[in-house]
Amino acid sequence: MDGELNVTYITLSGHVELHKYRYLYFIIMFIAYLLIICCNSTIVCLIYVHKNLHEPMYIFIAALLMNSVLFSSALYPKLLIDFSSEKQIISYPSCLLQYFFFYFLGCSEFLLLAAMAYDRYVSICKPLQYHTIMRKTNVIIALVSAWLVPACHFLTGATLIAHRKFCDFTLKGILCNNSILKLQCVRSTTIIIYGLFVLFSDAIFPVFFILFTYTKILSICYQSSADVRKKAAETCLPHLLVLTSFSCLSLYDVIVVRLETNIPKTLSLIMTLQVIVYHPLFNPLIYGLKMKEISKHIKRLFCQRTLTNA
Repeated sequence: MDGELNVTYITLSGHVELHKYRYLYFIIMFIAYLLIICCNSTIVCLIYVHKNLHEPMYIFIAALLMNSVLFSSALYPKLLIDFSSEKQIISYPSCLLQYFFFYFLGCSEFLLLAAMAYDRYVSICKPLQYHTIMRKTNVIIALVSAWLVPACHFLTGATLIAHRKFCDFTLKGILCNNSILKLQCVRSTTIIIYGLFVLFSDAIFPVFFILFTYTKILSICYQSSADVRKKAAETCLPHLLVLTSFSCLSLYDVIVVRLETNIPKTLSLIMTLQVIVYHPLFNPLIYGLKMKEISKHIKRLFCQRTLTNA
């Protein structure tokens, strides 16, 4: 890559009337960031502290919530700087780094959800083999793979993009996603094909795997007692809600960004904010309310604080 690109700055043009609502944007995003950190970290700490939550299902939940914290921490500081600055620009290396974390942690979410789905499948469909299959070593391998595989994929992708020459330096968005491919002077067939491979391996395949495991679970539950169906609903429903939410939001990136669909600037901003605000807050809300054991510890925590303050 040409040396001058090392000092190139890209303009982020996706903000809507920022000069008018600058402080409102900043306050809302700052509060959202604090809520994301506090809500997700609280549940992670509860899982770490309480030994009855040291099971694969809860360990995967803690990993998923930590993933949300890392995802938000990779994006929010820059967004807050942009909301408080006169110019919304980002250096090219920083843009590539943001691109890497945005997709690496996003795809890790799908792989973690796939690991959680497999854990539920083994628990419900093969209960006698559960402790043999879901050993500590296998859980660690699943967790490491969920982060390492997409990290390697998107490190390679970012490297491929870094070696392309750009002719446009205005990005139609508020963060660096696949839109940076539109800035290239000549679109690379290699990058497009590699991107499709990563899309299938890190997102589409895990979703189909999850749907397959839950089809098996539903089949077993249909033939089982009411208690088994109740247990399955309590543990599987939160995962399905999170998967549905995240998959719908991810479709925006595939349909609008990758397929280069033109949509109004305001709608694009709203959809981007949905991805970075709604979902990281949705995860702890669902698991905190729907998972019985976690919900019980949260209630105890707040009851103790209320009694202490009284």
